[in-house]
Amino acid sequence: MQQYLSNLKIGQSGFISEILIQDIDKKRHLLELGLTKGTKVKVKKTAPYGGSISINLRGYELCISKKDAKNIIVLLV
Repeated sequence: MQQYLSNLKIGQSGFISEILIQDIDKKRHLLELGLTKGTKVKVKKTAPYGGSISINLRGYELCISKKDAKNIIVLLV
């Protein structure tokens, strides 16, 4: 089942399916951080008022904005 990364709850995991961000520089930056197709991500924390989301991927923790997370599609595990 596909879901936006921003909709995952704490503890849920999925594999990145697609990044829908149109801004080439921002998309390239996310790819350089390791958010590539097929990468497993797990939601660790979310900000109380929706500012950011903390995910675990490739052995490290990364915080990204909810705005960016709304443009990343994952396949739920």
